[in-house]
Amino acid sequence: MPDLGGLVALVTGANSGLGLESARSLAARGATVVLACRSLAKAEQARRQLQADREDSGSSGAPDEAQIDMLQLDLADLASVARAAAELAARYERIDLLLNNAGVMAPPRTLTAQGFELQFGVNHLAHYALTRLLLPLLHASASPRVVQVTSGAQYFGQIDFDDLQGECRYDRWKAYGQSKLANVVFAQELQRREPQLLSAAAHPGLARTNLQPTSVAANGSRVERIAYSLMGPLFQSAAQGALPQLFALTAPEAKPGGHYGPSELGGIKGWPKALPMAPAALDRDLAARFWQVSEELCRRAIPDL
Repeated sequence: MPDLGGLVALVTGANSGLGLESARSLAARGATVVLACRSLAKAEQARRQLQADREDSGSSGAPDEAQIDMLQLDLADLASVARAAAELAARYERIDLLLNNAGVMAPPRTLTAQGFELQFGVNHLAHYALTRLLLPLLHASASPRVVQVTSGAQYFGQIDFDDLQGECRYDRWKAYGQSKLANVVFAQELQRREPQLLSAAAHPGLARTNLQPTSVAANGSRVERIAYSLMGPLFQSAAQGALPQLFALTAPEAKPGGHYGPSELGGIKGWPKALPMAPAALDRDLAARFWQVSEELCRRAIPDL
């Protein structure tokens, strides 16, 4: 990673898993990192952990405490998204790097504060709204980047315009695939509409984070618990899984509209490389329609979006 001194990076879901590992790497390269988390208590735990890393390493290049900031952000509530964006505008003159990392995976049907299906609301709509609200701060940067964290589920995802919220029929894995395809569709359309920034998407392959146990616990699925256990040897660490999103966010070689993931076993694990995205993400008509629908839905809670 290049030297990131002087840059401001915002990471959603930064208190654990891929988000925490990304924040650790960004801070180690000198960036001011904003830990955007639903729980400020968990954000504080993450901040202390990053600070302890600095003290243990004794590296003069590691961040001091002032370079780790915290922000309360509940992605299941668009009002919280709007408040967080306003708070950022009050604290910072610009945002250089935006990593839309946080997400939920395959829970029972649950609704956000505005009544959206949770996966669609958190994984896509909230990050769509946050990015739109932060565009003035991103425009103030000399070389802004925005990265959406997707997954391999994008390849079996489908944007169901007739039932985006799973109201007619809810399948939690279908809804997850839709939300992860939405991340890549959004990344592509954002690049077309905002050519002055670099918009990309990345997925971690099979990375061991809290997503899997949280999903199993929420659904009480014995079959999934056994499946994850059997797949154990295929999983890589969260630190390794974070590399594709860090590559997209910081590498000089990353391309506008790029999509990055692990290089081995069909994108399951390994070092980051450019990978094909789901074909639907390249459909310009679908992307334009999806942008408009997303805007209309978000404006119910954020009229001036």
